[in-house]
Amino acid sequence: MKKLLVLGAGTAGTMVVNKLSHVLDRDEWKITIVDQNETHYYQPGFLFIPFGIYGKNDVIKPKRDFIPPGVEMIVSEIEMIEPEHNRVRIAKDNRYLNYDFLVIATGTHPRPEETPGLTEHEWRKSIHDFYTIEGTTILARHLRHWPGGRMVVNIMETPFKCPVAPLEFVFLADWYFHTQGIRDRVDLTLVTPLPGAFTKPRAARLLGNILEEKNIAVIPEFFVERVDPDQKLLVSYDEQEVPYDLLVTVPVNMGAEVIERSGLGDELNHVPVDKHTFLSTQFDNIFALGDAANLPTSKAGSVAHFAVEVFTENFLRYIDGLEMIHAFDGHANCYIESGFGKGILIDFNYDVEPLPGKYPLPGIGPFSLLQESELNHWGKMMFRWMYWNILLKGKEMPITAQMSMAGKWT
Repeated sequence: MKKLLVLGAGTAGTMVVNKLSHVLDRDEWKITIVDQNETHYYQPGFLFIPFGIYGKNDVIKPKRDFIPPGVEMIVSEIEMIEPEHNRVRIAKDNRYLNYDFLVIATGTHPRPEETPGLTEHEWRKSIHDFYTIEGTTILARHLRHWPGGRMVVNIMETPFKCPVAPLEFVFLADWYFHTQGIRDRVDLTLVTPLPGAFTKPRAARLLGNILEEKNIAVIPEFFVERVDPDQKLLVSYDEQEVPYDLLVTVPVNMGAEVIERSGLGDELNHVPVDKHTFLSTQFDNIFALGDAANLPTSKAGSVAHFAVEVFTENFLRYIDGLEMIHAFDGHANCYIESGFGKGILIDFNYDVEPLPGKYPLPGIGPFSLLQESELNHWGKMMFRWMYWNILLKGKEMPITAQMSMAGKWT
């Protein structure tokens, strides 16, 4: 019997086992998935918790609820991947799990300790994060009683999960402080290593204009060397300083430590793969999907979704000794919550930047691309239901894995 081993039961890993459990012959294949945590987090929902839109219970469910019958789930830390021996050592009973094919979907994770001064005595007092369930719930309590001042939202380093989330945070902060009646007492600033509000020029112009309209300052190309928690300063490598009263940070993101221990990652512990097929550049029976892979596109749930669709079709060919003919094009789309019940939708890939138009039906929509609208906001809010009930379970979504130019205006 052949063995497929999946490491990580987040978005990508869970989708993989759901997709493949329906198409691989159970008499010929054993599928096992390993994850160190029992809880699945709807990570896009972390953004809404500080502003009282979601609560903790809205973003958590048991991972086992999404693992299909016939798939073995093991809850354990992963100690080592030994590709030369086609096996993985896990902490539970110090066991070895052998595999014929391995899918690495161990994600990427905030590493605040990588920035000097960030996690010292002011961590989660005047310095907060919202990329973890602990961080976002503590920040929610802090904001309820914060009297105002200089709020700085900063991105430490790229790449990081959900590149639009810091933008969404400042947009929602603007809305939230208006509702609290203290917006005139809050100075909002976004500090980023990017040259503007976003990586893609057309989207960056639109988003930059909205930031300006909302009186949110942007400090671009700021590369943080350290944080001075006593003086409340962000300090760059060229000794520029940005003062704050409240710092909301997006820490350095890195892949799982087991990737580093196993010698399978780049400098940020992301697995080098072919960007079209997800096959490891080192081993011909290892794939990496989702945030664990070093793809030159956004680390986002939509990318994981589209990637798994392409991977599933290719994998069935690959195990039969055929060439993988389906090529992932870097397709990503994101709803950007812009505050006051409105949102923006962008759709792009490796080669095509976000363009205006209608999505997903050409000329009809109902969603508008690269344009602020109330319907885009409701698309964002509806996606949580779709995530839990359709996407994670590997059901068909009415969106093609490859980006379409239909309905876009060039």
